[in-house]
Amino acid sequence: MKISVLGTRGIPRIQGGVETHCEYIYPELVGLGCAVTVYRRLPYVQGDGLTEFNGVSLLDLSCPRTKSLEAIIHTFRGVMHAWRMKSSMLHIHAVGPALLTPLARALGMRVVITHHGPDYKREKWGMLAKAALRIGEWLGCRFANEVIAISKSIAEHITKKTGRRNVKIIPNGVEIFARAETFDVGTRYGLEKGKYILAVGRFVPEKAFVELIKAFGVFQDRRQKDTDSRENIKLVIAGDADHESATSRAIKELSAKNNDIILPGFVRGKFLRELFSHAGLFVIPSFYEGLPIALLEALSYGLPCLASDIPAHQEIALTPDRLFEAGDIQALGRKMQELIKKPFTEEESSKQINLVAQNYNWKKIAEHTLEVYKNI
Repeated sequence: MKISVLGTRGIPRIQGGVETHCEYIYPELVGLGCAVTVYRRLPYVQGDGLTEFNGVSLLDLSCPRTKSLEAIIHTFRGVMHAWRMKSSMLHIHAVGPALLTPLARALGMRVVITHHGPDYKREKWGMLAKAALRIGEWLGCRFANEVIAISKSIAEHITKKTGRRNVKIIPNGVEIFARAETFDVGTRYGLEKGKYILAVGRFVPEKAFVELIKAFGVFQDRRQKDTDSRENIKLVIAGDADHESATSRAIKELSAKNNDIILPGFVRGKFLRELFSHAGLFVIPSFYEGLPIALLEALSYGLPCLASDIPAHQEIALTPDRLFEAGDIQALGRKMQELIKKPFTEEESSKQINLVAQNYNWKKIAEHTLEVYKNI
């Protein structure tokens, strides 16, 4: 079965949830007998020289690197190329690229879309872009042969907004690693094991990193008044912006004013594993998520986690004491202070790891996706 994949900037080692999803699921599908081609956006991968990754063919197509046009232009070029190559299946990720689902169907192609969340809820988009994303969601969900949602809440949203029923729920996954013994990233950035709070993600408004930085100030004020809190705790926000914006500039400017905030940039591989392995607390303060792979990764390392109370985070079954109201800076600062002091037992840690291993396994996710392909 020949599968063509669109909607991702590219793989491997490209920042983003869709990108991480594609990086892990398609090598698994190759192992299950599929011939997979992932179409990459040239501006993000130019110069890496890759034509193949873990059995997945990589095909680069040019597009402008502008947030409003790159996805739709790249998707159009990819649809036409996949049609000429006579692919068995076109798999489109995200609601923006799904705008071209009717074109692919009109060309006789079988189409699966994966809905990673209603992107028009992201603050970075203007009114026109949000309207296009809403249309893309409706067209994709109405015209695709099959629709996959990465969470139950997204599946319910699809049915409510588009009338599409029988949506397949196939979540994001995570690769489980043993905790790293090394801590070279700590030496590079002056960190101590267990004495930093970690956040991971792109510098976009919905990740709420500006609010996190302000809450860290509240956290520091509370620690100064707490006679039991003598250790110096740092905040590490690992990530960067795809397109420089007012939000990304604000994150960098606010961080520069606090010596205890570290911005290592977009981190993958060994350094990211070390950051997860030795953090004292993982925080995800987002206003909006589909099903965050960063949170699944943190859970897979057995880390204590603190998350905003949005549906995507509640679906992962965090206990109430590890949730706070999204956007409440004072509550976030207070919760960070409480949890950084609270012991996290080996039993609690092991329970988290087992939860992830059972429910968010890439091999099982690939098998379920292959079943969707076979159905059509």
